[in-house]
Amino acid sequence: MEHTLTGNIKLHPAMESRFASGPRDVIVYLPPDYDSSPDRRYPVLYLHDGQNLFDAATAFAGNEWGLDELAQELILTGEIQPLIIVGIYNAGTRRMAEYTHVRDRRGRGGRARKYSRFIVEDLKPFIDSQYRTLRDAANTGLGGSSLGGLVTLYLGLHHPDTFGRLIVMSPSIWWANRAILREVRKLRGRLPQKIWLDIGTCEGQDPETCVKNVKDLAEALVAKGWQPEHDFKFVEDQGAGHNEKAWGFRMRDALKFLFPPA
Repeated sequence: MEHTLTGNIKLHPAMESRFASGPRDVIVYLPPDYDSSPDRRYPVLYLHDGQNLFDAATAFAGNEWGLDELAQELILTGEIQPLIIVGIYNAGTRRMAEYTHVRDRRGRGGRARKYSRFIVEDLKPFIDSQYRTLRDAANTGLGGSSLGGLVTLYLGLHHPDTFGRLIVMSPSIWWANRAILREVRKLRGRLPQKIWLDIGTCEGQDPETCVKNVKDLAEALVAKGWQPEHDFKFVEDQGAGHNEKAWGFRMRDALKFLFPPA
């Protein structure tokens, strides 16, 4: 399949890490004015499953999110602020282990803490050293879908001083008997973060349970102090399935909510 990259894209292949399970590629989207505005610094959005974001040649079953074309459009029309997007390729067969923070009853998973150290201690310092970034938490986002949404929420809860904006799409709340909900309910109060949360109404073999799980998460976040339409946005996408097309479609509103024009 041919590559479908749009815009100023950089690839950092086989990045080594002290914590992640093996090296992985990292792909970076730079905003249209990056080279022509040498004094400008930009917010950064880190996203899991990086091979699915920009390029049909690397995406799962050839289905990419189309995020490069979308970001170009929204930035050039002034609907969002220019930003850098960092796609972190998943670890293939080890994806489930890295994207889950506790083991399930079958003993699977539970390596998210080490994966988070890779992002916070290895990857972010590298990106900050290579590109003109705004390094504070208020200008640093993290996002993902499915298990990537689950690990986004976990990292956000444990690193609020690093990630101030979260995109939690179709999160796998069901993992390990809804363990992430217990993490949220243990919070003493709202963290200094802005959160986008969503779910499609036709996801999985039991869509009603999928929707209920995410609604329960939304209620738990509001109970801790997040304010709907202010620093928290929950979207129930009617008729949407659990796939790259749905997530790419919802990224338009997610980016507009989390990265509005300055």
